[in-house]
Amino acid sequence: MVTFKVQDNFTQINLALQEHLKGKMNHCRIKFLSQMILALCKVQTVTFNKLATAFETQGQASAESSLRRIQRFVAEYVLDLDLMAKITMKLIPVKGPYHLAIDRTNWDFGKFKINILALGIVYDGCAFPILFTILPKKGNSNTDERKVLLNRFIRLFGKASIGSLLADREFVGKDWVNFLEQKEISYFIRIKENFLVCFSNGKKVKAHRLFQNLKVGEIAKRSQPVLVNGVTCYLTASRVKIADGKTALQLIISYHQNQCPIKTYKKRWQIETMFKALKSSGFNLEKTHLNQGERLAKLLVIVLLAYTWAYKTGIYLHEKIKKIKNKSHGRKAKSFVKYGLEFLAEILLNPFNPPKINVFKFLSCT
Repeated sequence: MVTFKVQDNFTQINLALQEHLKGKMNHCRIKFLSQMILALCKVQTVTFNKLATAFETQGQASAESSLRRIQRFVAEYVLDLDLMAKITMKLIPVKGPYHLAIDRTNWDFGKFKINILALGIVYDGCAFPILFTILPKKGNSNTDERKVLLNRFIRLFGKASIGSLLADREFVGKDWVNFLEQKEISYFIRIKENFLVCFSNGKKVKAHRLFQNLKVGEIAKRSQPVLVNGVTCYLTASRVKIADGKTALQLIISYHQNQCPIKTYKKRWQIETMFKALKSSGFNLEKTHLNQGERLAKLLVIVLLAYTWAYKTGIYLHEKIKKIKNKSHGRKAKSFVKYGLEFLAEILLNPFNPPKINVFKFLSCT
């Protein structure tokens, strides 16, 4: 089996990125991206000082010099975010139509509120982050912000690539759901238990009253469409266990019932795993000191490429080398991203243990 020398790491990843970016980005910028992705997988943080120490430089180039390169890129370079999204889409190992999940993640950096609205493609326990918007505010996204993000996805990848959209209780506005119906996008959205349901005869009742006798693990649905929050839709429910032995109703509105709404909606949690992998369980995105949206966006798209590399590596390791063990609840003990990232860090940091797997092929077009 072929082995790869550590001193070839930079060459290998640079060649892989050139397949995607040659003729679309300056060669020096491609080299910089290669350095950044390698550094991110080594140190698993977005802190500039630490990234700079992990650059694989030649000659007398210092960490201080690498730090200045990072700062100049983030401050000055105009990065084509659509191009980077298209590259990420080329790399993911699943074909459409896709189950998209939409959600937000946020954190505080001093007095600044970092608030990111993201679209991810769910896939076997985690999600591939494809598009995002840095919201210039704290709190929930609004309908216009969601429309812009989804319209951008349609512009880049086509409406036919969307199998369904999965969303939690934040994403239930009448105008938003009507927009999805106008676009003929299948949706599975959770609603609050106290939402009013209106029947064709004008009778109204709170949603939870329709399913109050439902037992844990049972699923029930209304065979006829109802009016919820001013939108005509189908309503499905299940009772699930939550913390401290308590239970809750999971109420899902959907565009149709051709798919099992509860089963499909359950895939949504994978975007939460994605956020965890981008933050505390992977690249520590919360450690960034960037608070300007444009600069943060540049850093984030580079992180997404490193994330995708780690994800694909983890999938390969699980399928071909050693499977990830399952916990008692049936989920994997670690995500594909974490599994792959640990492996990448080990081989990139250990010059005396060259890998027997060509991990750079996971960034290739082929």
